[in-house]
Amino acid sequence: MATMDEVDFLSTNSVLSVMELTKKRLTTIPHNYICPDQEPILSGLSQDCDATLPTVPTIDMEKLVIGETIDIELDKLHSVCKAWGLFQLVNHGVSLSLVNKLNNEIEEFFKLPLEEKMKYKIRPGDVEGYGTVPRPKAQNLDWGDRFYMTINPIHKRKPYLFPELPSSLRNTLESYFLELQKLAMTLMELMGKALKIDKREMEELFEDGTRSVRMTYYPPCPQPELVVGLPPHSDASGITILHQVNGVEGLQIKKDGVWLPVSFLPHAFVVNVGDIMEILSNGAYTSAEHRAAVNLEKERISIAVFFHPKSEAEIEPLKSQLNATQSPPLFRRISVEDFYKDTFSRVLNGKTNLEYLRIKTGEGNTD
Repeated sequence: MATMDEVDFLSTNSVLSVMELTKKRLTTIPHNYICPDQEPILSGLSQDCDATLPTVPTIDMEKLVIGETIDIELDKLHSVCKAWGLFQLVNHGVSLSLVNKLNNEIEEFFKLPLEEKMKYKIRPGDVEGYGTVPRPKAQNLDWGDRFYMTINPIHKRKPYLFPELPSSLRNTLESYFLELQKLAMTLMELMGKALKIDKREMEELFEDGTRSVRMTYYPPCPQPELVVGLPPHSDASGITILHQVNGVEGLQIKKDGVWLPVSFLPHAFVVNVGDIMEILSNGAYTSAEHRAAVNLEKERISIAVFFHPKSEAEIEPLKSQLNATQSPPLFRRISVEDFYKDTFSRVLNGKTNLEYLRIKTGEGNTD
């Protein structure tokens, strides 16, 4: 058994891989990973109380696009995006055989020897690649290894990342990205429809926009209550589509000040509203604050695909949203490029990434 002092750190702030760290059969958690004062999860209520935990809403994609209940399901989508900012999507149309193949390919990738995976390691000054998530010095390390990369536009793909992946994984991911691209655009256009945003506005912002993916492996942890897989945050995206690869849960959402576990339905994706959509809707939709917990006995594997506007775009509350409510803009205008530069330089801490753009009382919408 290894103790904290025996762990061979790559540097004072990071290790090559949490996955490799756990092979040392640790009995204590290295101080770099300990995150004290975490808010507890609401795991149950008193037996004397008749109330039950609220459950994450479910949206049926088929009902959104086919049949006689389209308007009802669209109203439901609208209400869920306002109140929750996160939902489970069923009947999404993505091939089950493709998803199963993806699951196997991702699991095999994380089983590769460390020297193989280090071909894709995060390079100094960058955020893309494989390894422990780099964090500002003020923040401890996450209990997880991840592979993060830009996948669209194609010319922005790093030549040493996606093109160099094992061919079977690369081909499966490419098919998955194509399916999710169609699904995400349909969802965002439906959200726009519910908000009474002109379809062309959504297309101009998001059609062939920036897309990125994060595959994450959260190893088992001997003291899971002391660490976080991913700290509380909201996604800096239009929307995010999350797939739980191996059935082990850990996603938690903050709703009305309380942390709730998300229990995935079979074959469902979890879709969450990102900060960009909250800005565009002038706060009508809310980006979901969420975090990832880890498991005592089992590893958890997930893949998240993030759908962003075009990099050359600027984002601000859309005029249609201001006219619809006769409300002043709640957020400052900012270029997409500057928004993401700021995102990657900040400590993950709830929705602070969005709050710095919020216009305070008495301020104008200045650049």
